[in-house]
Amino acid sequence: MSTTAWPDTACLKARLQRAQEAAATAGVDALLVSPGSDLRYLLGVAGGSFERLTCLVVPPPGHPATLVVPALERPGYDHVPTDDLGVRVATWVDQDNPYQLLYDCLPGEPSRVALADVMTAMHVLRLRDQQPKAEQVLAGQIMRDLRMRKEAAELAALRKAGEAIDRVHARMGEWLRPGRTEAEVGADIAAAIVDEGHAEAAFVIVGSGPNGASPHHDVSDRVIEAGDVVVVDIGGPVAEGYNSDSTRTYVLGEPSEPDVRATYEVLQRAQQTAVDLVRPGVTAQSVDEAARRIITDAGFGEYFIHRTGHGIGLDVHEEPYIVAGNDLRLEPGMAFSVEPGIYLPGRWGARIEDIVIVTDHGVESMNNRPHDLVVL
Repeated sequence: MSTTAWPDTACLKARLQRAQEAAATAGVDALLVSPGSDLRYLLGVAGGSFERLTCLVVPPPGHPATLVVPALERPGYDHVPTDDLGVRVATWVDQDNPYQLLYDCLPGEPSRVALADVMTAMHVLRLRDQQPKAEQVLAGQIMRDLRMRKEAAELAALRKAGEAIDRVHARMGEWLRPGRTEAEVGADIAAAIVDEGHAEAAFVIVGSGPNGASPHHDVSDRVIEAGDVVVVDIGGPVAEGYNSDSTRTYVLGEPSEPDVRATYEVLQRAQQTAVDLVRPGVTAQSVDEAARRIITDAGFGEYFIHRTGHGIGLDVHEEPYIVAGNDLRLEPGMAFSVEPGIYLPGRWGARIEDIVIVTDHGVESMNNRPHDLVVL
């Protein structure tokens, strides 16, 4: 477990206060936050959880938050300024009942608790067994509203991540060439992701030829050939924990398929139209519809098989989701991908992806590599 100098104590204290207020507004007796991105958002450390329960108990205002943690894992939280944050620490050993300990941290018997979306079923069910009368709801909606509008320092970390992944895409010609396998190219890209400023490579997709028609292909032993269209989708976290995610489409020499350039022009127009629409007050679903309409009108609607975008921050995929049916109105500070794609089964695929931020008056892109089909 590690943290950076930011977020500092003042930032974490403000986040915890907002979380307590959100719990009260949602009518829950506590937010139960297990290790993961929500815990990192509130305490500055993601923690770790195996079979032993670790949980931050966040009650409404007027009562202190408590970190319930196994005694043997307590040293991993020594750097967290719990005293300054007003967070109590309750440790337990293997012969104890940590689920009862958790409920003992609350001022009374709870009637409704909000559990982190990523809490394991093992802990969820044991918490239910301990307090069968307490209604369990998901904390995701509450945490979404806290995390979806990024603070200035969060936006700075996303810009840093975007610039770093742009530098990797700028070097693609070093590795992507005929005769190499997708796996070989992917290994070089993963190393470059770290070299260019990320803490790690979270994912590397190299989809060549027909593999590019699978949006989440990963890599394989397929040998890349001259004329192949290649989808490269890559990203990872920088030291502050905030992620990059950017896709560009490459072709090795003259495309082997005759319709590549014309089809790609449709995709490029769809992606740019969707980005240009982003501004405060616009709904998430309208951004999706803008890209989808252009692709559909060109006859490729059935080959655009995923949402137009996803939020990004401490998680690669988080709220807001840019998808049909989401009538959420965009607000300044929201960050998400705009990534339409066209996937022709058994032939080839293409995707263009930028991370964008909603500003006070429009949109700012975190990725600034050219959107043209890149010929290597």
